[in-house]
Amino acid sequence: MPALKIHPFRDDLAQAFHDINAAWIGAMYTLEQTDRDVLENPRARIVDGGGDILFVEAEGLGIVGACALQKTGECQFELTKMGVLESARGRKAGEFLLHAVIARAHDMGAERLYLLSNAKSAAAIHLYEKLGFVHDAAIMAEFGTRYARCNVAMLYPIRHAVAAAIS
Repeated sequence: MPALKIHPFRDDLAQAFHDINAAWIGAMYTLEQTDRDVLENPRARIVDGGGDILFVEAEGLGIVGACALQKTGECQFELTKMGVLESARGRKAGEFLLHAVIARAHDMGAERLYLLSNAKSAAAIHLYEKLGFVHDAAIMAEFGTRYARCNVAMLYPIRHAVAAAIS
């Protein structure tokens, strides 16, 4: 297995963010206007708004995955646009990236971390569950209309995770 490394957002990685996410969204769903806005303007739509984007590099393969934390309120972030290139699947790059993004959300002071998905993304949902995200009807009610394809909403129990880490 190639070694994995996390990289923070840089403008020269914006195209990789676009391409990685456009590939999986386009293959499974339809790119919505919200997707295009974020993918074509990651600095303006994510980073400058108080969020962040992390990338995972696999040794010998280059950048193979990306994930964003979009600030949606005071101490509140949506984990969004998480994708790993099909050619890198099976190397645990997604899990490695998700651990890093959750840690970054903690570092950024997140008190509420949620995501929106679709049941068709079963492998991703399994990964989210494995790392502690839980299905949440309140998140679905509050944010679920953001995407036409959204039928799954999950919340990370960040307060419980922080309390467990401290004790």
